[in-house]
Amino acid sequence: MLAIDVQDLRKTFKVQKNREGLKGAFLDLFSREYNEVAAVKDISFRIPQGEICGYIGENGAGKSTTIKMLTGILVPTSGHLKVGGYVPYEDREKFVSNIGVVFGQRSQLWWDIGVIESFQLLRKVYQVPATDFKRRLDELVERLQLQDLLSRPVRKLSLGQRMRCELVAALLHNPSIVFLDEPTIGLDIMVKSEIREFLKDMNRDHGTTILLTTHDLQDIEALCSRVIMLDDGNIIYDGGLEDLKTRWGTGREVRFQFGTTTRLEQLQAWTVDMPLTWTMDNDLAAKVWIPLHINVSDVLASVVGRTDITDIKIIETNTDDIVRSIYQSGSAERQGNPVPPAVEAKVHA
Repeated sequence: MLAIDVQDLRKTFKVQKNREGLKGAFLDLFSREYNEVAAVKDISFRIPQGEICGYIGENGAGKSTTIKMLTGILVPTSGHLKVGGYVPYEDREKFVSNIGVVFGQRSQLWWDIGVIESFQLLRKVYQVPATDFKRRLDELVERLQLQDLLSRPVRKLSLGQRMRCELVAALLHNPSIVFLDEPTIGLDIMVKSEIREFLKDMNRDHGTTILLTTHDLQDIEALCSRVIMLDDGNIIYDGGLEDLKTRWGTGREVRFQFGTTTRLEQLQAWTVDMPLTWTMDNDLAAKVWIPLHINVSDVLASVVGRTDITDIKIIETNTDDIVRSIYQSGSAERQGNPVPPAVEAKVHA
């Protein structure tokens, strides 16, 4: 079953064209000219129920415009879309009861009243039965540890506390589809980790579909199996995150620390049947570049046990670097220079 179905979706805006000079400004008072700008250009994608999908792009790529059309805030210029079986801008009342929305820089909570009072108001907005509301609220409050925050005014909450309350507010009516726009922006590492774990649990336990837009690619790596990449209103990649790494990464680097002196010639001899590039940092440290088609485990098996190894670091290609390279090229088709490795996964031998 499809949660989101988008076909040839397009949104254009009229932008006033300002004529130059005093005469131009005078003419603009009586006769304005406009340019038509396409923010989203005939994009198509489908998201099945229960999937967590990352929707990423640079500023101005069209992410927010897409989200606003999917949530019924904007009406498309052309194309077709259905969210939870409804056309958002036509079936508003039925549609909103099936979705939850969190905008990281906008609040749906009332600033000067207690958090619980905001929740009670939202219960009436969404017409949630009292028993269902209490059960759902108790579950969310316990999971996000909000017991001590319910009586506080929203204005007295820290950013991390407010974002946890925003998530509860978006989920009180138990929506099957949730749109998250920069949900971890400005948060510290611990709060980000808590929110990511909560979203994973919610998806696993309730089958909630999540469309996540973010500039923090660690959110994408932690939560999403699929990523849709937007550039200048066009989709330039739609697929798995691991496939993207495989397509754009060129290999991995493994760094060894030895307990006894180990020579470069020995390392090369132990792995002579593999096309590797060994480099010695000193008598007790070496690194090897492993192409993607060679298994790291095969390389480790050729070295481990033949010398005293005290530490191993496996360095993978960084997702940030991959995405940056794709945007610089304007295409997700593999081309250009290899992306350097940048993320270290440490293994103690």
